[in-house]
Amino acid sequence: MRCYSCTKLSFHILCKACKKELSHLQIQTKKVGTMDVISFYRYASISSFLHSKHKPEGHRIYKTLAEMTVKPFIEEFVENNDGLVYIVGVDEHVSSGYAHVSLLLKAMARQTAIPQYASLLAQNRVNYSGKSLAFRLANPRDFVYSGKEDVHVILVDDITTTGITLQEAQKVLMQHGVNVLFALTLADVEA
Repeated sequence: MRCYSCTKLSFHILCKACKKELSHLQIQTKKVGTMDVISFYRYASISSFLHSKHKPEGHRIYKTLAEMTVKPFIEEFVENNDGLVYIVGVDEHVSSGYAHVSLLLKAMARQTAIPQYASLLAQNRVNYSGKSLAFRLANPRDFVYSGKEDVHVILVDDITTTGITLQEAQKVLMQHGVNVLFALTLADVEA
């Protein structure tokens, strides 16, 4: 097999050198509405990896990114938090044979951090890629929540662009008594 990034021979989807380069996280926190959104990378630095979600190898790429980012994050979080928290992914529809956001949730599963798989799904599946803020506002996702109510959650998505999707997700969750502690994304386009 060849490394997805540098194409050198590798036993894994990413060779040791490329994985080491990715291990230098560029963690940023920004406010989106009333919610803190923590991103692990700048979009430009991992865009080719993020676009792999539309390809079969994306499963292995997202699994590797999850192991490097959200897994250590949640391990530290649960170590310093004595309460139960649920993890909700944004729109975990299956595409290319898997749901890329579900891979992030799976890596975060712990005894006191419980994923709520496919509990926040969009009824409007319009593609936001490359669309303006006006387009995004005119075409809301129209989320439906089917998870636990009156709980604390961490909201998870792969990319933050304008933050409109995360704000809409938070609003729907709040209607069910869900307190969104913060959101995690792999990358922020504006960072």
